[in-house]
Amino acid sequence: MPKPDNDLLQRFLFEQSDIRGEIVSLQDSYQAVLANHKHPASYLTTTVNTLLGEFLSAAALLSATLKFDGIITLQAKPKIPGPLELIMADCTRHNNLRAVARLHEHNPADERQCNFRELLEGGFLVITIDPAKGERYQSVIAIEHDSLSDCLNTYFQQSEQLPTRIWLAADGDRASGLLLQALPIQLQSLEQRSELWQHVSLLADTLKADEQLALGHDAQLHRLFHQEALQLFEPTALQFSCSCSRTRTANMLVSLGREEVDAILEEQTSIDISCEFCHYVYRFSPAQAAQLFINTPPTLH
Repeated sequence: MPKPDNDLLQRFLFEQSDIRGEIVSLQDSYQAVLANHKHPASYLTTTVNTLLGEFLSAAALLSATLKFDGIITLQAKPKIPGPLELIMADCTRHNNLRAVARLHEHNPADERQCNFRELLEGGFLVITIDPAKGERYQSVIAIEHDSLSDCLNTYFQQSEQLPTRIWLAADGDRASGLLLQALPIQLQSLEQRSELWQHVSLLADTLKADEQLALGHDAQLHRLFHQEALQLFEPTALQFSCSCSRTRTANMLVSLGREEVDAILEEQTSIDISCEFCHYVYRFSPAQAAQLFINTPPTLH
């Protein structure tokens, strides 16, 4: 059996129609994220690791819908405090992926297996589009389904944008995703597009998670749509990359204000800030911290 694809995002079109698709397969980038988030083995860890793969796949697929330079972020938090405090992933227009899951240190993992809704009880999924130029846009989705894909599909169904559906899979080793989206009417009538949309959506519903994870892009698309004429585009490489930097960390310290930074330095010899995505540590000595506030306007309270 041919090997599945690794860290690739690929676009395809149904020829002579107004429907497009994206398919993604992740392994190395997914493993890089998991390597930065070592937690004691438990049902919770297994579930969270799976969710991290699904969030990464969803972020990659949704980034392909951006028509401008920017970042798309998916973030979920529970309303009721539980073992999972936060989970998020983002993808840039330059195909850089990262993700984080924050577990509650003082809330022991439940030894039963939880689904997406149970882990994020009463919470919300927030999709943020942050363009390099222009205003940030956010959509807030109540978590009312047992899976991330079902929550996203309900959001697509209720929004006014073009019909869109998404299928996600992950197992702690690999992650995969499939997106179908209707396009503005150009080559078909609305009725023709609607009929084809229903047809290809039903076919995609037959795809099993183990097939998504085991099969390469060509094999998946042939398995689903071998009776349809598809145009496949060259795949795009994805990679884990963190956007943290010393400059951004310094700006965060400046936002705290000189008073609070000095108070921290009274208790310790330096300020060490670790990025929760990649765990790189940025260290600021007292002299370096003081330098940040030279020619910096005072923080308003």
